[in-house]
Amino acid sequence: MLEGRRLQKETEMPKNSIKPQLGCEALVPLKVTVAPNGARKTKTDHPNLPVSIEDIAYTARQCSAAGAHELHLHIRDGKGQHTLDPARYREAISAVSEAAPDMQIQITTEAAGLFDVAEQFETLKQLVPSAASVSVREMARDDTVSRQLYAFAHEAGVSIQHILYDARDIAQYRAWLSDAAIASTQRDVLLVTGQYNPPKPAKVEELSPLLTALAGEMSSWTVCAFGESEQAVMQSVIRQGGHVRVGFENNVHRSDGQLLKDNAESVSGVVQCANRLGRSMLGKVQGQ
Repeated sequence: MLEGRRLQKETEMPKNSIKPQLGCEALVPLKVTVAPNGARKTKTDHPNLPVSIEDIAYTARQCSAAGAHELHLHIRDGKGQHTLDPARYREAISAVSEAAPDMQIQITTEAAGLFDVAEQFETLKQLVPSAASVSVREMARDDTVSRQLYAFAHEAGVSIQHILYDARDIAQYRAWLSDAAIASTQRDVLLVTGQYNPPKPAKVEELSPLLTALAGEMSSWTVCAFGESEQAVMQSVIRQGGHVRVGFENNVHRSDGQLLKDNAESVSGVVQCANRLGRSMLGKVQGQ
């Protein structure tokens, strides 16, 4: 179980407790996604990292109360290892939906060095989730199967978010858009700043080259940031009109190097930042 678990309803921050600054009112409402665990981290990285399905569901409830709209879902097997097992995914989706009924769920198809593109596609076909993240870099390992995956997602109504790490990934993504391998309606992207291994903290300066390389070829853009600079990068994204993804998958520390209490603290940080800057929040829909 997660440390300090309390089953009573979490206390929300007063809506008018922060005086907003001017400048972000005209931007699209902000969407906050939380990625609470990822494929590789364990409780040695943070004692409150959710690994079990029960803990993931509880974390979803906490983060929803803190203001998150969406859960980026990774699951683990009985040994705590990353898995794409459809049956385990179904169990987790059910638990999260019950714990946080207004939380959207996006599954990951991450290979993490364990799965090939055909196996990633098989998970997508068996689950047919409402939303899934797909790494362009991983898809490029098998052009033929990747095209089948993208076509299936388009036909089945699975909302794909394309994970882009650098200019090379962006070039591949744009090439697939150009020849219609990726449908024009599937242009939601996640820009990754910083690096997991070897560790490289994200920098605000990484955003501009990535956005320039995209050249507007996106319907929506979200950013995640590795390391203690996560909140600083998110502030820049909020100011520029992007959406944010925070959580223990990318960062477990505050800017001063101390451990965050939990994933909900990361969510609260960006919500408070948006309030200060005057950026409105996306509305939530019950029962997604």
